[in-house]
Amino acid sequence: MAVLKFALAQFDFPVGAVARNGERVRELMADARVAGAQHVAFPELTLSGYPPEDLLLRPSFLAACEKELAEVARAADGIAAFVGHPHTQGEVFNAASLLAAGKVQFTTHKQALPNYTVFDEKRYFRPGHDSTVTDFAGVRVGWLVCEDIWEPEPAARAVAKGAQLLVVINASPFDVGKSAQREELLARRARENNVAIAYLNLVGGQDDLVFDGGSLLVEPDGYIAARAPAFVDALLIAEYDSATRKFRALDWPVESDASREARVYAALVRGIRDYVEKNHFPGVILGLSGGIDSALTLALAVDALGADKVTAVRLPSRYTSDLSNDLAAEQAHAQGVELLTIPIAAPFAGFLDALAPVFAGRAADVTEENLQSRCRGAILMALSNKTGRMLLTTGNKSEYATGYATIYGDMCGGYAPLKDCYKELVYALSRWRNRGGEVIPQAVIERAPSAELRENQRDEDSLPAYATLDAILERFIEGEQSQAEIIAAGFDEATVRRVARLVLGSEYKRRQAAPGPKISTRAFGRDRRYPISSGWR
Repeated sequence: MAVLKFALAQFDFPVGAVARNGERVRELMADARVAGAQHVAFPELTLSGYPPEDLLLRPSFLAACEKELAEVARAADGIAAFVGHPHTQGEVFNAASLLAAGKVQFTTHKQALPNYTVFDEKRYFRPGHDSTVTDFAGVRVGWLVCEDIWEPEPAARAVAKGAQLLVVINASPFDVGKSAQREELLARRARENNVAIAYLNLVGGQDDLVFDGGSLLVEPDGYIAARAPAFVDALLIAEYDSATRKFRALDWPVESDASREARVYAALVRGIRDYVEKNHFPGVILGLSGGIDSALTLALAVDALGADKVTAVRLPSRYTSDLSNDLAAEQAHAQGVELLTIPIAAPFAGFLDALAPVFAGRAADVTEENLQSRCRGAILMALSNKTGRMLLTTGNKSEYATGYATIYGDMCGGYAPLKDCYKELVYALSRWRNRGGEVIPQAVIERAPSAELRENQRDEDSLPAYATLDAILERFIEGEQSQAEIIAAGFDEATVRRVARLVLGSEYKRRQAAPGPKISTRAFGRDRRYPISSGWR
């Protein structure tokens, strides 16, 4: 019997950064060797990053990944590494190779290719057809890639070949229910096969996906022997004793707060930081209105990047209250953020003057409201262009769902941190962020939300109360329930039909929206793809 000491490299490997990812693998191999590990596992598609999407259609990209794999293999001295990469054999496979003694010892191909929600791997890869099992340091190890553990057959094939331990490398995106889902699945898979599982997951933000890490050690009876914290980069050292069939985690970091709010907040912070840094922006700009959405976005941006990389802009109009201006200033000052003030009265008047001949005889309506928002959008984008800082848009999922947002106005921006957060969640996150001291002024949280685009305007003049609206939206979007089903659950029929009409009629806006981090089970974008032109109601 043997004790296998190994490492799980829960780190970010950015998409397309092939040479840099290879260098990071070599650094972590050295660190794991110093820690006494015999083997170190890296996430799915380590070298290419995940998901590489149509980069996989470029022969030069695939060749670069193959070249880097050979370079990494040469550095595998005194330690073995299980590294994910695309593998070309006439066709392209989602693969992983065990590197040891300066060369590739074997390559295994992912068998189960996910093609649902955010995944479309069948567009790029061909499936493998068998599970790879080898003897390693006295332990019979099965080597699997991500979805291979979500489907029952690959694990069963590995155990049929004598696997005592499954090493599974993953790129599994975050959503609010994913952690519990993973634990239940892995415990079930361990029990049904009577096998130990070392589960490694990627961490980091990639466009509209955020990967949370949360790696796990699961014993054959389904007991979770260790949990890595979410959104933490860490080289996780552990031992597996083949005699007792138990794991021992060695000094793993501990997650101090695993609540829904803590994890969602961490996901949003990670999403902002990685999007800004991977796209080489020197910082961000955002419009700070004195409302809850921009207040939370400011707090997230400062936590992600630091106050020196965040510029807030007040853009008051004739309808902006003194309270809004004061609350925006209070928060900017409290967080040490540069605050600019640029009134929109002059550009708004200029537009009205230019349009007056065409608008003559027509009553003021939502057109004038949207025009104010577009003045703000133009000013913010001008500041973004001039400074190079990226504009964060501040809208939430309730607004994006119903179209309660102005295209080319408050929807302007390069990244939308709250795009997948319903309004009620925005309030919950704001309260959570204030738990150790007030960052978001309490008056912002308590005041009635308003776009302040006309006298005495409130959001609930145009939309149902957010508690009701969000409950309907969650059933209609995440739950895919029909209008009839939602009405049968006790919601007012007229309200349900109105909300559904708003959602279905706003798809064209969402197609032009900035990306934002997915934190729900059904995010707008690659996760939920509805036609713009559709007769379905």
